[in-house]
Amino acid sequence: MLPNNLALIDDDPDFTESFAAYLREHDIDVHVYGDSSDLLASESPFGYGFYVVDLMLPGVEGDELIRILRRRTDAGVLVVSGKVGSSVFEGVIDAGADMYLEKPVSLEQIMLVIKALQRRSTQRGQRELGWVVDLRASQLTAPDGAKVDLSDADVAVMRCFLDAEGGIVHRDTLMQRLGRDGANTLDNTLHATIYRLRRRIEKASSSLVPLQSEPRIGYVFRAPLKSL
Repeated sequence: MLPNNLALIDDDPDFTESFAAYLREHDIDVHVYGDSSDLLASESPFGYGFYVVDLMLPGVEGDELIRILRRRTDAGVLVVSGKVGSSVFEGVIDAGADMYLEKPVSLEQIMLVIKALQRRSTQRGQRELGWVVDLRASQLTAPDGAKVDLSDADVAVMRCFLDAEGGIVHRDTLMQRLGRDGANTLDNTLHATIYRLRRRIEKASSSLVPLQSEPRIGYVFRAPLKSL
């Protein structure tokens, strides 16, 4: 999982040449800026899918550049810099960067971090898009467009989450909707229903399953959810 395009802001030509070539081998459209002011003066400075930023730059310094980017974009920001000091990491994270790597670092390690940050960003975006339950068709549509067929028990559970509007649904409520006695702690019907529903979603969709348990209380659907 990689960004389609990336801005590399660094004034070290040896590093930018080798890293840009490496990224292009992975089909990433890379734009290199040796001066942060060149990025900010470009046609679309906030339109990149990812940013790799040095801290010691001509023009606007790295920390301030990150703050400017964060006012206009939620794209991943990775700092790769030779600047050292006890407060460097804290400073770049406070500015809005997602991660800091200290040079020298291998290109492979940088790529691994980009992949991890991009994956989390994509999953977060998918959660924000929301899930849709078609109660008549007994079907759940994930943010990535995948469709999950629901059993009668699944539909009953999803109705509870719709009614809760993001809140916790207590175990007793779910058990009653499933036609079981919520007072019977030995009844595994609810656990089995939730488990099967999770597995069905995982097999059909790449979206992060937002169905989570609240120990000794019940379950919650931690994502926007609506019905048709």
